[in-house]
Amino acid sequence: MQRSAVEDWLSDPFAFLGLHDGSVRTYQPGAAAVEVIARSNGRVVSRLEEVSPGLFVGSMKKPIAYRLRVIWPGGVQDTEDAYAFGPVLGELDLHLFGEGSHFELACRMGAAPVTHEGCKGVAFSVWAPNARQVSVIGEFNAWDRRRHPMRSRGASGVWELFVPRLQPGERYKFAITGADGVVREKADPLARATETPPATASVVAAAPAHRWGDKGWMKSRAERHHPGAPISIYEVHAASWRKPWRDFPEAHSWDELSEQLIPYVKDLGFTHVELMPIAEHPFGGSWGYQPLSQFAPSARFGPVEGFARFVDRCHQAGIGVILDWVPAHFPSDAHGLAFFDGTALYEHADPKEGYHPDWNTLIFNLGRSEVQGYLISSALYWLETFHVDALRVDAVASMLYRDYSRKEGQWTPNVHGGRENLESVAFLQRLNSIVAERCPGAMTIAEESTAWPGVTAPVESGGLGFSYKWNMGWMNDTLRYMERDPLYRGWHAGDIGFGLVYAFSEKFVLPLSHDEVVHGKGALIEKMPGDRWQKLANLRAYFAFMWGHPGKKLLFMGGELAQPREWNHDRELDWGLLQQPEHAGIQRLVGDLNRLYASEGSLHHTDADPRGFEWIVEHDPASSVFVFLRRSFHGGAPIIVALNMTPEVRRGYRIGAPEAGEWREILNTDAEIYGGGNIGNAGAVRTAPHPCHGRAQSLELTLPPLAGVFLKYEGPPLEPAA
Repeated sequence: MQRSAVEDWLSDPFAFLGLHDGSVRTYQPGAAAVEVIARSNGRVVSRLEEVSPGLFVGSMKKPIAYRLRVIWPGGVQDTEDAYAFGPVLGELDLHLFGEGSHFELACRMGAAPVTHEGCKGVAFSVWAPNARQVSVIGEFNAWDRRRHPMRSRGASGVWELFVPRLQPGERYKFAITGADGVVREKADPLARATETPPATASVVAAAPAHRWGDKGWMKSRAERHHPGAPISIYEVHAASWRKPWRDFPEAHSWDELSEQLIPYVKDLGFTHVELMPIAEHPFGGSWGYQPLSQFAPSARFGPVEGFARFVDRCHQAGIGVILDWVPAHFPSDAHGLAFFDGTALYEHADPKEGYHPDWNTLIFNLGRSEVQGYLISSALYWLETFHVDALRVDAVASMLYRDYSRKEGQWTPNVHGGRENLESVAFLQRLNSIVAERCPGAMTIAEESTAWPGVTAPVESGGLGFSYKWNMGWMNDTLRYMERDPLYRGWHAGDIGFGLVYAFSEKFVLPLSHDEVVHGKGALIEKMPGDRWQKLANLRAYFAFMWGHPGKKLLFMGGELAQPREWNHDRELDWGLLQQPEHAGIQRLVGDLNRLYASEGSLHHTDADPRGFEWIVEHDPASSVFVFLRRSFHGGAPIIVALNMTPEVRRGYRIGAPEAGEWREILNTDAEIYGGGNIGNAGAVRTAPHPCHGRAQSLELTLPPLAGVFLKYEGPPLEPAA
């Protein structure tokens, strides 16, 4: 038998291999001999003849359940014949997959350890509708695509094969003969585990065997994620936060990270930790934002079960877990999704739609129901299997606009001639609706940098249905203000105030993310003008403004240390800075701000309610002072936040008071414990009946230089004794 003849039956192996009309055929290239033995008693029922290289044929008088005994030059292998088994996937599986509504793909397709027709093994399946032939390859068959060609499931485009006796831990890929005739070895798009990069094989994985201890957390999660709840997020790149495994720089571990990170986050008062993408990605320098395995936690951190333990431990410590999730694009690595079956399958064929010029990546074709289903199934896998509390959806703006980062003539309008990507809109609405239905209390958070209307509005009213949206405008405007020399800030008060014009148009997260401390942008502390003292004071004042401002909070790791260098993903944070009192003071301030934000209802109950915010001093160009009021309608005293954005002390600065009585100074960023000069208001101030700012009562404040002060209303003055 010539190789060309082998190719003939590779595309339909079940019509040729196995038992047919009293004859058994098996292809075992390199074997010395093959016998057919009865499954019931191990008796040899037929000795097969090698009729051509690798092809063994023999007769079996009556059909029985059988195994193959393959005699190799180095030993003997007893195994069931893969071509004696029927399909694993049912018609319902294929139907749901085709319409993009099979949301259990992680356990049904890819590589699923199963017991099939009484035999344990692994059921492999892959979507490759335009392939001429598909085989599963791995160490178990010497990576020889001729050994395990797969069964085509017709119009579904799915190929499958049950390989008996395989167990979790096996490395594998799919060898796909594309529509163009080229054979490509591809990692499994549905793999739940992978080799550690730079190796590229998928790994057969059992479902994570973790006994969860977070029942209390899951029961209270919806309340913790309410728009009126305090949410303060610590953004982390897991591989570079801290390296307690210093002696083994490549041996990252979820368990080691748990021991270090969880108490740290808890001690600083953050409510959530957000992990930059942990789905497997080939290039570490992408920080995970170019993933290829949408279902596999990166092997860089050890076994999959380790991630489940990490999430559980976070929950038991009262900390939520947010994952960055990337449905917008994927890299073009040869072993990945690109040109998967010899055609543009996961991506658009037209580069005007399918290629992302900013990131040199390919764009998911969300017009295909199978691709939509693949991505939604991925989202649900993280949320349901690992109890993840939220997905921060990356690069939403790039998904919403067909002309995103493209010049005239480089993009294709939608069916109405517009620039909106209608397929992406439909996908995001569908995603958010399904997550809300299946994962009560879980959040979706959009990284969306434009003014697209209704990002957090309900889907039923035409919105996208996200729980929260990153407020990129606030971040850009306020950082631009802080970067200015205080001498010129008076002419740019709008950079501080403009965000309040639209602060309640969406449910916002205020992000100071990793994007602001890389690629030459400088660290947060280095964005601040002036000498060292002024830089530190500016940063403290900025944090006070952020935590006093309506909206949930997000800070990228290192910001709490006032780390002066840009973030480098190959280095851990500069923890030695904490030996310096000024840096330790910044860290302490972040913790105190978090605790104040969580304990004072006025600072979080109305994060998304315009009734809870009121300007007292919005525009004072001569002094660069800003003063505003935060209120709660669900308990908690009102709080005044006063900011002096110049290095000059403002003594006797009078502001209108919303309530008469005593206002206690509950936080002052100029306090000595934070590295300041300890200028303030001696603990409290009382109103006087001097009208100011349209109010009958007023307060006379001392505003420290480059500082923020929080004043809490303690009640009206006591009546003098008779």
